[in-house]
Amino acid sequence: MSVVTEGSEPGPAAATGGGGGNRVFFQSPRGGGSSREDSVAPAAAVVQVQQQQQQQQRRHQQGKVTVKYDRKELRKRLVLEEWIVEQLGLLYGCEEEEMPDVEIDIDDLLDAANEEERTLKLQEALVDCYKPTEDFIKELLTRIRGMRKLSPPQKKSI
Repeated sequence: MSVVTEGSEPGPAAATGGGGGNRVFFQSPRGGGSSREDSVAPAAAVVQVQQQQQQQQRRHQQGKVTVKYDRKELRKRLVLEEWIVEQLGLLYGCEEEEMPDVEIDIDDLLDAANEEERTLKLQEALVDCYKPTEDFIKELLTRIRGMRKLSPPQKKSI
C-alpha cells in the first residue's frame, strides 16, 4: 500500500484530516478496485517508468560500444601504454614532454614473427637511449605475451 498526498501545504492539519487543502489517499496494490484515488499516482509512475527506460537506453548505447571494442583488452592496452611512458621517462631521464620521439607500436610488435624480431624492433626504436635497455625490452616482451592485436572498430552497415 502506498501513500499519495495532494496539495501544497504540509502541516499538522493534514494528519488530523482538517482543512489546509491537503488530502491523503491510500492506494491499494495493483489489481485492486479502481477509484479516483488510484488515478492520482499513475502520473508519478509514468515519469518513473520513462526515467527507467531512458537509463536502459543509455546502458544499451554503452553496451554497443563495449561490443565493438573489447573493454578488457582496451584496459590492458592502456595500462601497458602508461607503463611504457613511465619506463621511457626513466630510461631517458626526463618527463614525457621532453622525451625524444620514440615510437613503440604494440600492434607492430604483436605482428612480429618471433621474440628475436620483436627485440630487434625495440632496440631500433631505443637506439638513442644512453642507458641499458635490456631489462625494459625483456619486461615489455613479457607484458605483451598473450595480448591480441586490436582490430579497428567495426562500421555498422545501414
